Amino acid sequence: MMLQSVVRDCLYLNWALPKESLPEPPSPLRYQLHTWQGGSWVFASAVLFYQDSLHLASLPLLRLCYPQLNLRLYVLDDEGAPAVLFRRMLMPAWVAPGVKLMTHQPASRARLDFPRPSLSADGGPWLWRAKRGGMLEVRAWQGSPLVGEGPRIGSWEETVRYIQERTRGYAEGSGTLHRIDARHRPAALWPLRAELGAADLLPRLLPLRGYNGSGWPQLHSAWLCPQIPFAFELGIVPKVAVAPTVPHPAAGRVVSPVLLSETPGEKTGLVLASAA
Repeated sequence: MMLQSVVRDCLYLNWALPKESLPEPPSPLRYQLHTWQGGSWVFASAVLFYQDSLHLASLPLLRLCYPQLNLRLYVLDDEGAPAVLFRRMLMPAWVAPGVKLMTHQPASRARLDFPRPSLSADGGPWLWRAKRGGMLEVRAWQGSPLVGEGPRIGSWEETVRYIQERTRGYAEGSGTLHRIDARHRPAALWPLRAELGAADLLPRLLPLRGYNGSGWPQLHSAWLCPQIPFAFELGIVPKVAVAPTVPHPAAGRVVSPVLLSETPGEKTGLVLASAA
């Protein structure tokens, strides 16, 4: 059963986080590590977007539209493929229970107030707000590419590819690690300059052990994709049992992934989340 959608006004906020501050990822995943200032660092992103016109290919008139924030970490899986580990997914109260029930993914209710830069006649600034216990407030505007605190991943274009060109996603739920295979099209993007106002939502979603006592580092990079058309299958996905985690070696060089076919294996769950 095929689903089609367009992810619109997709804001990427990226950070480099010290590995020692993070919980171990569920086995068989391991963090994709980068050395900087004598330590090992892991990239993370908060991705804020509108899921627009989500519909079955066979029922194009029945469509869902809603905002979403997902918090993700960048990992390698047991095959060494670059992948995404979804830590949290925030969405409106009317859609979160259904997503969690159907997919066993870490979906939670939140108040999301996102702008639509792609409909704006100027270059900003725009303001994003997300609230669930704490608040994340982001003010951003179009600007030249800028890299802040953290390791460098080559050129600006290589940084974007490193973050976005991942066709495998994993989410832990009900004692099981669920895999999502997604197909991506190349998408235009706008480099942004971004400032965080209130940001106490971030440590609520992912506390960092011992990092300056609290809080998160400064932003590494930010950009916005006006739209990303995609299609994925609503169906059963491979299941990987969650085992006790063990330390993993540092990651090697990134290899850009290709479009995936379904992987044989034990099956469970349904896919109803974007891996934008």
